[in-house]
Amino acid sequence: MKRMLWAATITAAIVMTGCDSNAKKDDAAVEAAPTDGATEATTAAGPAVAPPATTAEPAAPDAPAFAVIYPGGQPKSAAISAQGPAGPGGMLDFTTDATPDEVVAFYRQRAEAAGLKPINSLNRGEARAYSAGDGGTRLLTVVVTPVDGAPNDVQLSWTGGH
Repeated sequence: MKRMLWAATITAAIVMTGCDSNAKKDDAAVEAAPTDGATEATTAAGPAVAPPATTAEPAAPDAPAFAVIYPGGQPKSAAISAQGPAGPGGMLDFTTDATPDEVVAFYRQRAEAAGLKPINSLNRGEARAYSAGDGGTRLLTVVVTPVDGAPNDVQLSWTGGH
């Protein structure tokens, strides 16, 4: 239930930021997004966290290049794909042994490489959330919830634009 509340909060924040449907970015930057984790990213929590040095798989067959499964992540079920006014999108729940800061740093790096700008971030206890968009139809949201004695829960959602 807490995960659903976090996801609803982040989604509401994204919707409330507004979108400019005339602002479109070139997808070339998305295709050039690094998948080897060669650089470091700084999180809102402070220290730089090095993303993993492995290749990431797409979250769904039609997912944009910035919507991938965190390397080593284990999907709980198949991704949910949908078509809406902002274009194609989807959601995937998975688990990972990586820390919430590592997961957010990884998605922040991919979002920046895709030309997405930060919209919102949240640090509450050990839970982390991050969202980024292009001011148009491309959005990325990740919510990481720690689970005692088990891998961390991750909810990844995206829209890929038209």
